[in-house]
Amino acid sequence: MQEEIDRVVEVLRRGGIILYPTDTVWGIGCDATNEQAVAKIYELKRSANKKGMIVLVDTIDNVARYFRKVPAVAWDLFECADKPLTLILPGASGVASNLVPEEGTLAVRVPNHEFCRKLVRRLGRPLVSTSANISGETTPAAYSEITDEIRNGVDYVVAPEYEGDATHKASSIIMLGEDGEVKIIRE
Repeated sequence: MQEEIDRVVEVLRRGGIILYPTDTVWGIGCDATNEQAVAKIYELKRSANKKGMIVLVDTIDNVARYFRKVPAVAWDLFECADKPLTLILPGASGVASNLVPEEGTLAVRVPNHEFCRKLVRRLGRPLVSTSANISGETTPAAYSEITDEIRNGVDYVVAPEYEGDATHKASSIIMLGEDGEVKIIRE
């Protein structure tokens, strides 16, 4: 696994985009601090919808590195989640500006996936994660459902053997406001 992670990190540090497994579905990713790499993902997906992008961090503690004001309830939600949970939080900072919508929010998840966590830890930065499909098309549940256009459009495809125990469905999404507002976006 370490050799594969080293190869992927090399691609990410050069500004490349990858196709990789997560704890949910396969994702298209890049270094979340690299604007040119983020732009490549928008181009591949044929979309500039900043709200369709998530960042993955390796630990709950690292969430605070990329958000100025993490609502207190976020920590509780992350701690007690029993399935993949993405939180949309206010005050995103330290990531590529073309990743953050005008309102300054950003979606973040701590994946329960050994390969993803080790990859993000080795990269030392958040990793973009967006579904491995053209915008508007069905999200592929497994590697075998990913189109050739997506597979051929990335700079590196992680070996499918690292898929692990994925749920094969998208995470739950909850939006948290600075004022304590909680809004369920997707269950």
